[in-house]
Amino acid sequence: MHKNLTIALPASAISDTPHLREKTSKIGLIGRAAAIFRVNEIIVYAGSSKTRQLNDSHLMTTLLAYMETPQYLRKRLFKLDPQLQYAGILPPLRTPHHPLYSKSTSLKVGENREGVVLARNKDSLLIDIGVDKPVLMRENTSAIGTRLTTRVVKEGEHVEVENLDRDQIQVYWGYKVSAHERPITGLFKEEKFDLTIATSKFGTRYADVAEKLASEWTKAKSVLVAFGAPAEGLFEIARDEGANLNDQVDFVVNTIPNQGTDTVRTEEAVLGSLAIFNTRFEW
Repeated sequence: MHKNLTIALPASAISDTPHLREKTSKIGLIGRAAAIFRVNEIIVYAGSSKTRQLNDSHLMTTLLAYMETPQYLRKRLFKLDPQLQYAGILPPLRTPHHPLYSKSTSLKVGENREGVVLARNKDSLLIDIGVDKPVLMRENTSAIGTRLTTRVVKEGEHVEVENLDRDQIQVYWGYKVSAHERPITGLFKEEKFDLTIATSKFGTRYADVAEKLASEWTKAKSVLVAFGAPAEGLFEIARDEGANLNDQVDFVVNTIPNQGTDTVRTEEAVLGSLAIFNTRFEW
């Protein structure tokens, strides 16, 4: 059964890093981990209403979205922004929707590409899909500047594509990014998640809960895995919101027992936790 895997990260994950370059580097590690383990959505939540955290939330969502966007579309979809000053150090995702070749003659029927609408007339659109010339889509329901997922329906000198729902693509096609400004406890209660997992060094050791977790994971269609920050874990965040974390989620799991460091950084927790889940669960 195909599952949608969502991870939730606090904006405070980068609040203890003063320089934009180092913040960018941390965000790059998170984006790579998400792509490696086929995360469908990344939600950035604010641990508090402090202006700094709101600023960091915007930075995280901007850079994660920039990473996910194919290189050939970035100049069209992102304006000059001081937050992108160090975007050059972000690692490439090298996912299937980030193709390396750019010749229209190399396109094949059935191939999927991300594109952006360049122009429209009464019955068609011109789309940039990252090749040497725009391609045609025989519909005009999208505005100029809209990003679309497309499938090649005609190859050769005059390439044509059709609009496509990302859910129809069988390979991993990147992640979505969103910001959640309400309390994290509200996110846990959203009905779109069949299974909610919080990670914490105060949780149950993964080995002790693996069998029960596997049973619930198998039945779930949508899974949320939430992470805290080194200076403010999920128990602390939930407590500040007047809640007990154990009452908010299905499982609180310690995926890094006997840690040798005082704290585990969020980007390290994401990589370590998803690696562990990947060895046992399908999504």
